[in-house]
Amino acid sequence: MRYNAAMPRITLLGATGTVTGSKYLVEANGRRLLIDCGLFQGRKELRLRNWAPLPVDPRSIDWVVLTHAHLDHSGYLPRLLTGGYRGPIFANEATRELCALLLPDSAHLMEEDAQHAAAHGYSKHPQPLPLYTQEDAFAALGRFEPLPRRGEWRISPEFLIRTRQAGHILGASSLELVVTENGKSVTVLFSGDIGRYGQPILNDPEPPPWADYVLCESTYGDRDHPSEPPQDAALAEVINRVAQRNGILVVPAFAVDRTQLLMYTIRRLEDAGRIPHLPVYVDSPMAIDATAIYLRHRDDHDPEFTSQERNGSPLDTHNLHVMRTVQESKSIAGVNSRAIIISASGMATGGRVLHHLARCLPEARNCILLVGFQAEGAHGRSLQDGVPYVKMHGQMIPVRAEVVSLAQFSAHAGRGELLRWLSGLPAPPRQLFLTHGEPGAAGALQKAIRSQFKWSVTVPEYLQTVELVVS
Repeated sequence: MRYNAAMPRITLLGATGTVTGSKYLVEANGRRLLIDCGLFQGRKELRLRNWAPLPVDPRSIDWVVLTHAHLDHSGYLPRLLTGGYRGPIFANEATRELCALLLPDSAHLMEEDAQHAAAHGYSKHPQPLPLYTQEDAFAALGRFEPLPRRGEWRISPEFLIRTRQAGHILGASSLELVVTENGKSVTVLFSGDIGRYGQPILNDPEPPPWADYVLCESTYGDRDHPSEPPQDAALAEVINRVAQRNGILVVPAFAVDRTQLLMYTIRRLEDAGRIPHLPVYVDSPMAIDATAIYLRHRDDHDPEFTSQERNGSPLDTHNLHVMRTVQESKSIAGVNSRAIIISASGMATGGRVLHHLARCLPEARNCILLVGFQAEGAHGRSLQDGVPYVKMHGQMIPVRAEVVSLAQFSAHAGRGELLRWLSGLPAPPRQLFLTHGEPGAAGALQKAIRSQFKWSVTVPEYLQTVELVVS
């Protein structure tokens, strides 16, 4: 059923009141375009939205465009297809390649969790099922079609897209969408996730273009990332401290971007003689493959990283062990001291890292290093908040290990960096919407924008519809 409306509109199907579940439905002239198609993560009430029917019929959506590959922006795609979506999924090549890792891996973890719950009886369902299967994930990948890394792309008479690098992860883009209805147009800018300025490996975020309406992320809208000590000094301090007490450093890290940034920083510290050459176990087949993709797509690399590539991969540490198979992963259980284990998932919501955490958390000589945003309801957030126990695989695990958070490694812009990006707009938008942030973060950024720019800025609600005034 097509809608009838006097003007284009956007409905926020996710990323309101939370940093996850990004989905923006844009409608014009009876056609529907979905910007991003992410999973809800974190609190149970949010995760249950993944299981509920989408508030709009997937069969009524004509196109999907992705800003980048992270699961909170792409991870609902297989579910969209099982709901009846049959249109194309537009993404640039780097995003497509990363999704080809992330989506099947996400499905595999869901299948494993369902099997584990069934075998150990800790699900309330007699036969627990995954949200989607690997077969569903591969079906979604079959729908991908290319979107230029730079420049513009006309999807239909109603929708024209221009892309800009967002600096968040490889392939991450901000999208300028020109919406046309009845011969009149309106421009909407979707920030996607904005990256850091001056971070290694990737180029800085490109300045934004003017737009009538702007939807900007607000993940860290309530705080800036620490500038002191610098990123490498902070990591060196943790590694040396844990090594001196013969401990194991476990790092739950996103397979895409965070693992590569950690390996790059560790290698630089080793070369400078600032840390010992410890065994580094990268226990994530996806992170291993993502690293190869990072090295291949050089258009996103900053000049410093490009210059270092002439002497070999800057992402290989001196004592690196890559663990692809389950058996290789299990062999890490024999490692009892002076080692670094980097494993997904970044919020410790599932995957191999849970086994390493369950083994290392009870010992005070070990350390858990959190290097990214931890959503409410995730194990990583619980550890960050200082809980004495965490429940993993149906067991209560005591938390005696040191827990350290290094926000310097975040791939998200801090408040000051978000304000810097917004200040690049050539003129104020008619309306700015803050999405992809928890309430406190979005509210704090709203206050800062009103104070600094005097703009009209709104924090929208879940399923809110915004009418776009055309001219």
